Amino acid sequence: MIIPKSHRTLLYTRYLFFMLLLCYVVGCAEVPITHRKSLHLVPGSELLRMSFQQYSEVLKKSKLSTDQQTVQMVRNVGFKIAKAAEAFLAEAGQSANIKNYKWEFNVIEDDKMVNAWVMPGGKAAVYTGILSYTQNESGLAVVLGHEVGHALADHGNERMSDALVAQMGGMALSVALSNQSQQTKQLFMTVYGAGATVGFLLPYSRLHESEADRIGLILMARAGYDPREAIPFWERMNKQEGKSRPPAFLSTHPAPETRIADIKKYIPEAMRYYQK
Repeated sequence: MIIPKSHRTLLYTRYLFFMLLLCYVVGCAEVPITHRKSLHLVPGSELLRMSFQQYSEVLKKSKLSTDQQTVQMVRNVGFKIAKAAEAFLAEAGQSANIKNYKWEFNVIEDDKMVNAWVMPGGKAAVYTGILSYTQNESGLAVVLGHEVGHALADHGNERMSDALVAQMGGMALSVALSNQSQQTKQLFMTVYGAGATVGFLLPYSRLHESEADRIGLILMARAGYDPREAIPFWERMNKQEGKSRPPAFLSTHPAPETRIADIKKYIPEAMRYYQK
């Protein structure tokens, strides 16, 4: 039996819609501390394999710091934050997830790179360029608490999953426009790409940053660091960024004023752990 092209398009569109709905239902997970539902479509084992492989490649291509005092400070703070993260997972009934974290903290010698990150599975790097802004262990705890917060919330999986959903939506739109001219199809796909980025992917990226701030404050407080140190740290970072940042709706990070205002709201929650 030959199915008309218009029917094939309709069937394929419905199939993609069903797959998107199924992914949402099956792939939902809960973020620790914030209890937000998030989409996880990538198998955890595959994500960890890619993470560990990429981390190994980064270390091979980078110049690791030989300043033992700095390296030891980063590792001391990092493992305190990691221990706090594992303690929280255990208390939240997620002890089974602790085995997925193979914590490792390294310092990369690059004074021009103001950055730090923690990959899924707990593989971390701190660039020397950010140390002039952290200034001390408490400032470093703000950074590593935030980055471990990303790992704890499994934001890496969610970002990959969001990108997959956006890609599937683009495929569905392409099929729906199969009877249109190439010019019309290209116009709609361009508009869709911009809309998916500005209206879907970037807002989720800003949400992840805010969520990592909140989780990070609690982790650093549980590790024995004053969460109020986050405000002067982010004020120093904002001065460094200056006017070079894009408009808020085109940024992967919240606007500086919004971020600091949110952190001020999160601090009382974190202080309960610090005062214990």
